[in-house]
Amino acid sequence: MKRVHVIAEGRVQGVGFRYFVQHEALKRQLTGWVKNNDDGTVEMEVQGNESALQLFLETIEAGTMFAKVTRLHIAPRDVRPDEKPFRIMYGSGC
Repeated sequence: MKRVHVIAEGRVQGVGFRYFVQHEALKRQLTGWVKNNDDGTVEMEVQGNESALQLFLETIEAGTMFAKVTRLHIAPRDVRPDEKPFRIMYGSGC
């Protein structure tokens, strides 16, 4: 089990990127959250099986036909064993 904090830069707001991230996380049985930041980036924390997490990161870095990720900043975090399914966060406070 592994958990990471990720900041995605690029064309990632207003293009359905958070919903894409949530779909990919749920498909791989990952937990965590995703939200838009005021600076135009998308922030997330994701945890789960290490191989599923790696595939997830590769998939979101590739983006979609509308979203273009130019950079992912990835940092390790402590695992939260009791976390609920992956969700989109609105507003502040995660």
